[in-house]
Amino acid sequence: MQDRKRLEEQVAEDTKISAQVSDLDTLFELFKEGENVEPDILRDMKTLGADLAKLETAMLLSGENDSASAIVTIHPGAGGTESQDWAEMLLRMFYRWAERNAMQVVETDRLEGEGAGIKSATFEMNGPNAYGMLQSEVGVHRLVRISPFDSAARRHTSFASVFVYPQIDDEIVIDIKTEDLRVDTYRASGAGGQHVNRTDSAVRITHLPTNIVVQCQNERSQHKNRASAMKQLRSKLYEHEMDKKKAEERKLEDTKLGINFGSQIRSYVLAPYRMVKDHRTKLSIGDPDRVLDGDLEGLIHAFLVFRKTGKTAGSGGKDELDD
Repeated sequence: MQDRKRLEEQVAEDTKISAQVSDLDTLFELFKEGENVEPDILRDMKTLGADLAKLETAMLLSGENDSASAIVTIHPGAGGTESQDWAEMLLRMFYRWAERNAMQVVETDRLEGEGAGIKSATFEMNGPNAYGMLQSEVGVHRLVRISPFDSAARRHTSFASVFVYPQIDDEIVIDIKTEDLRVDTYRASGAGGQHVNRTDSAVRITHLPTNIVVQCQNERSQHKNRASAMKQLRSKLYEHEMDKKKAEERKLEDTKLGINFGSQIRSYVLAPYRMVKDHRTKLSIGDPDRVLDGDLEGLIHAFLVFRKTGKTAGSGGKDELDD
């Protein structure tokens, strides 16, 4: 049902964009005939551009778990109240992003800080492509600002880490396709009655995608040996899938970075100038308030393009997202 809903949404989006393009064609024809439709063209072009950007972002989500919901954890770095307050600011940023994208947030754990902020927080981000999009946020986030907790109004640097896990169903479904199997029969060896030794009752099954081999020759009939071998194969494939999940979890854990200088993925500078700079994609945004209020679309899109193509947005002091 989830797959069906996702496909229906894709068809509806395609129909919507086709209708927008058709409407724009009509407006351009009216414009050529002298009608005053320029404001309508500009409005519809802006809407179409935003919808196409969302569609392109969705097309860049090709990972195995990109369509899944996400589990997000936030931890402040060293620095006490400063970093704890920064961690809470990030938490609010993600909650505002969820509101903008009609995502459901379920807070599962929260440890309040001493005086202000949070010591840690964990929440579920439930919605389509949540994990795929929020992978852009995995890493250390750095804040530079005039501290509201410093009576001397000095500039402070704070760090907080964000990590994102996909929400994966624990149930493992073993789907064995006939075309993935090579079944060999042979004459059983060893002790046994005349029937066992004189017919090709033993069975060896090779699962071609994984190269897992099972065999059985204990039963008197080939049918029973095959059933027993299939039972073995299911067990071994289940173990194989569990090993893959554990390897993926270890891989995710290995991507965590230390929460300190030199490991940040993004800097949010509020003083002496104002800018958000992503150090992976080189995208700079001159309005940090907009980003901290949950407008992450440009940063997410730039990261997905960078992950897919290796191309960066370039750097510079201007807001390239607006360009």
